[in-house]
Amino acid sequence: MSDHEHRSAPSRGKVLEALTRAERKVFTRPAPKSAKAQVKFLLTRAKGSTKALAERLGVSRRTVERYRTGKLTTPQKRLQAALVEETESEWQPQVRAQARQQASTSSGMMVVVTAYFGFTSSGSSDDGRIRTITTPISPTYARQILDLQEAGATEEDLHPIVAEAITESYFTEWGTRADGLRADFTHVQAIEFLF
Repeated sequence: MSDHEHRSAPSRGKVLEALTRAERKVFTRPAPKSAKAQVKFLLTRAKGSTKALAERLGVSRRTVERYRTGKLTTPQKRLQAALVEETESEWQPQVRAQARQQASTSSGMMVVVTAYFGFTSSGSSDDGRIRTITTPISPTYARQILDLQEAGATEEDLHPIVAEAITESYFTEWGTRADGLRADFTHVQAIEFLF
């Protein structure tokens, strides 16, 4: 692998997807599973507007009505994926908010990542390579990451702050060693956050 390949843009969406999965793991009750239950739940969020829900799901009002009444029960793959995504994104907002608040103020988060890590330093360091790292992220960095996510940040916006958080906790051990080290990561193979 050439030096240029290591610096290419990171995989799209893996950090954002991992943050979404972490939030959904804190649910205290399972989200509705059937299409009828999902539509009924989403209609409560849309204040009963079948038009608004139909636009959100990309289907007709009549289709929404048919699922609400149970006349249709098995959605096509695209609609099924949209129902799951929309339901889980709206499910238990207070539970998600409490987990985010706790991560931002007291507990921080854990991150498990497999990616290519490269380094810059005032001293010497290992050459960059693929590493799997499990490390805590401080509440300060957790707040920055979650605030960026909330503000609609892109994957590229999140990578530097996640890399800085990992550098602080894993590589410099909270500032006790490797002064001046900066780690960047690309080629994310897998990443998970835990609240």
